[in-house]
Amino acid sequence: MRRRSKQQIWENPFEDEWLLVYQGFQPEQEGLREALCTLGNGNFATRGATPESEADDIHYPGTYFAGCYNRLETDISGRVVENESIVNAPNWLTLRYKIEDGNWFDLRQATIHNYIQQLDLRNGMLHRNVVFEDSSGRITCVHERRFISMAEPELACIEMTFIAENWSGKLQILSALEGRVTNNGVARYRQLNNRHLEPIEANKIDDETIYLVVETTQSKIRIAEAARTRVFHGDEKIRSVPLLNSESGYISQEFSIHLNHMDPVTVEKTVSLANSRARAISSVSIEVQKKVSRAGNFETLLHKHRLRWDHLWQRCSITISNNKDVSRILNLHIFHLLQTVSLNTIDIDAGVPARGLHGEAYHGHVFWDELFIFPFLNLRIPDITRSLLMYRHRRLAESKWAAKQEGYQGAMYPWQSGSDGREETQTLHLNPISKRWIPDKSHRQRHINIAIVYKVWMYYQVTGDIDFLLYYGAEMIIEIARFWASITKYNPTSDRYEIHNVMGPDEYHDSYPDTEEPGLRNNAYTNIMAVWVLCRALELFDILPEDRSKNIWDDLGLTSEELELWERISRKMRIVFHDEDIISQFEGYDELLEFDWQGYKQKYGNIQRLDRILEAEGDSTNRYKVSKQADVLMLFYLLSAEELQGIFERLGYPFKPETIPNNIEYYINRTSHGSTLSRIVHSWVIARSDRDLSWNLFKEALNSDVADIQGGTTAEGIHLGAVAGTVDLMQRCYTGLETRGDILRFNPQLPKDLDRIELDLIYRRNWLNVRIDHKKLLIKSKHYAVGPIKIALQSQVIEMKPGDSIELQI
Repeated sequence: MRRRSKQQIWENPFEDEWLLVYQGFQPEQEGLREALCTLGNGNFATRGATPESEADDIHYPGTYFAGCYNRLETDISGRVVENESIVNAPNWLTLRYKIEDGNWFDLRQATIHNYIQQLDLRNGMLHRNVVFEDSSGRITCVHERRFISMAEPELACIEMTFIAENWSGKLQILSALEGRVTNNGVARYRQLNNRHLEPIEANKIDDETIYLVVETTQSKIRIAEAARTRVFHGDEKIRSVPLLNSESGYISQEFSIHLNHMDPVTVEKTVSLANSRARAISSVSIEVQKKVSRAGNFETLLHKHRLRWDHLWQRCSITISNNKDVSRILNLHIFHLLQTVSLNTIDIDAGVPARGLHGEAYHGHVFWDELFIFPFLNLRIPDITRSLLMYRHRRLAESKWAAKQEGYQGAMYPWQSGSDGREETQTLHLNPISKRWIPDKSHRQRHINIAIVYKVWMYYQVTGDIDFLLYYGAEMIIEIARFWASITKYNPTSDRYEIHNVMGPDEYHDSYPDTEEPGLRNNAYTNIMAVWVLCRALELFDILPEDRSKNIWDDLGLTSEELELWERISRKMRIVFHDEDIISQFEGYDELLEFDWQGYKQKYGNIQRLDRILEAEGDSTNRYKVSKQADVLMLFYLLSAEELQGIFERLGYPFKPETIPNNIEYYINRTSHGSTLSRIVHSWVIARSDRDLSWNLFKEALNSDVADIQGGTTAEGIHLGAVAGTVDLMQRCYTGLETRGDILRFNPQLPKDLDRIELDLIYRRNWLNVRIDHKKLLIKSKHYAVGPIKIALQSQVIEMKPGDSIELQI
C-alpha cells in the first residue's frame, strides 16, 4: 500500500541535522522558504513553491536551466538599456485540487489545522504535510513528496497523497504545464521587460501525458516539458479520461476521482525537461516525450535518486562534533552547492551564477564568486571545477576582443558574464531606498581577471592536472598577464608601475569624491594580486615541458621582451601606505573622511548597505573610509603570510610581523558587511588571532541566508559564494589546509566550540580521510594506483603513499 503513517514521516524532525523544517503557513516567509527549499541537479533547479501556487505577491515557482539566458531591451526614462537574464522556464509544478464544485485550494482561503514542510538534505527531497478544512467543514490531509532526479538529470517527480478525514466525494485534480511565465522574481527589476518566452507547441501524447514547447525571444533556445500524471488507489492505477485544456503557451489535464472516508488516493506527476543547448538530442520535443515515456514509477526513480545523493554525501560531507545546528546548516550549504553544480553540469557550457539556480537576482550572472566556490570542489569533485573553468576558456576570445576595444592587450574578462562572455554589468541600477536609477560603474572591477588566474592555479595545485594547464590554463594565465602588463603604467618620478581607473572588491568606492572621472588609482588588492599573476605567468615556463612551452610561445606570439616587462613590473609595482604600515586601500584613501558609524547605526539600525542609505541622503560612500566588504583583507584571505612576505620583499617594501594584524584591526572597524562574502573573509583572516570572534563571524555568515540577514535578499536566490565560503572555512581555514609547492599542508587551529572535524578529500588523485581535533591530526589514505604525496604539519613534511595512515600531534 502507498499510505505511510504520519508518525514515520515526521518523527523527531527538529533533532535531525539532515532536515530543514518549517511549521505553519507564513505568507511573509514563503519567498525565503521557496529559495531555501529549492531542488536541483546541476542541470536545472526549481524553487520550493507549492504545486497549487502561481506567481503572485507571496509565491514564485521559478525553474532555471544552467546557462540558459535571453536578452531584452527596456526604455528607462528615454534611455534604452539591455539586460541578459537567466530565463524562468515554464512552470512544471502545477498540481491543483478542489473538492466537489468548490474553489481550487488556496492556503490563504482555507482553515489550516496543520502545516509542516521538510527539506530532506540526505535524500534530496521536499516533503509537505497539510491538513485543511474548507468552507463546508470537510477536513482533508495532503502529503506531498517531491524530488528532481540527480540520477536522471532531465526528470522531476511530484507525488501527492489525499486523505478525506471526515467526508467522501469527488476530488478534482488539475495537472498543467504553464509557459506564460515571466521573469518577475526580483522587485527592483520589474520595470524591465521580462517576457522571455514565446509559445511554440502544446499537445497531448495520450490520456496520461501532455507536452509543451516554448522558445526564448532573442537567444532562440527551445525549452520543452512533458508531464505524465497518474492516479493510484493503493498500487492499483485508476484509469480515467481527463479533460484537456490547451491555450497558447499552456496545457492542462483535469482528472475527476472519488475519495472515500480515510481511504488514501495518490497522484503521481513525472516530468521531463530539456532545452536545445543540451547534448545528444535530436529535438527537445522528441527528447522529453521519449524520456517521460520511458521513466519508471515514482519509487523506482526515487531509489536511483537517493542512491546518487548517497554517493555524493560519501564524497562531500563534513562531520563535526557537538553542534547539530551548525551541522544542519553546513549540510544545507553543501546540498545547495551540489544542486547548482554537480556531475550533471560537466557537459553543460555554464558558469556558476552568484545566486545559484535559486532565483533571478543579478539576472543569473556569473561574477567572481567562483573564488569562494571552487576550493570545495577542487578537493571533492575536481572534474566539476575543470568543466567550470572551461566556461571561462571558451570566452577567452571575447575577453581578448574586449581588451582590444579598451586599448589593452591580452584578455579582459567581464565583471558579470552570461551566455557569450561579453560584459553584462548593468549600466544603471535601481536604489530601492531612493527609487532612483543610478549609473553603475562596477564593470571596472578588473580584479575578476585576477580571480580567474587564481582559480586556474589553485585547481592545478590541488589536482596536478598538467594537461589542463598545458592546453587551456596556461593560455588564460598568459593572456591575463598581458592585460595587467598593458594596463600598468610606469611613473618615472617614483620609478614604480601603477594601475589607474579601476575598482577594488570593496564596491563602495567607484571614483574619487567630487569628480566625474571613474575608477581609482593603485588599489592595493589589485596591484599586489596583479604582481602575483605576473609571477605565476613567469613560473609557468618552469612547469611546462619544453616542447609545449615552445608551442605556446609560437601560438601566442610571446616575446622575451614581454617576459622581461612582466619581471620588471613584478618587482616595481607601487603599493601605497599610510599611518606607517597600513596598506592604503587605494591612493588617496587616507584623505577621506572618517564615518560616523555609531550615529548611523542609531539612526538606521541596519547599515549594511550604506551606499544606498547615503545616496538617498544625497551623499556618497566615495567620501568616507568605509567598505562594503573586505578589500585589502582579501589579500590575507587568498595568500599565506609567507606568500605575501615574498611579494613585499620582491617589491622592496617592508613586511613586519605586525603588518597583518595591524591592517586587520584597521579595516575590520571600517567595514559594513554589505556583502554576504564579507564575514567569510573577516572570519578567515582573524581565525588565528581571535578564534572567538572568528567563530562568531562564521556563525553569522552561516546564517546569512537561513536567517535572511540582509532583509529579503535570500528570496531572490541564495548567496552561493557565501554558502560555499562557510563550508570552506570549515574545510580549509580551521584545518589550516593549504595546497602550495606540491605539498598538502595542515596547520589546524580549531575554535574552542569545535571539538573535531572529519572529512574526505582528494589531492593529486589520492583519496584521504582526515580527522582533526585539538590534539592530533589523523590522515588515512585509500589504496589506489597513484604516486605518493607530501603532507606537512606546520614545518614537518612526510611522504605518504596510498594505503598509508599517519597520526601527528598538534
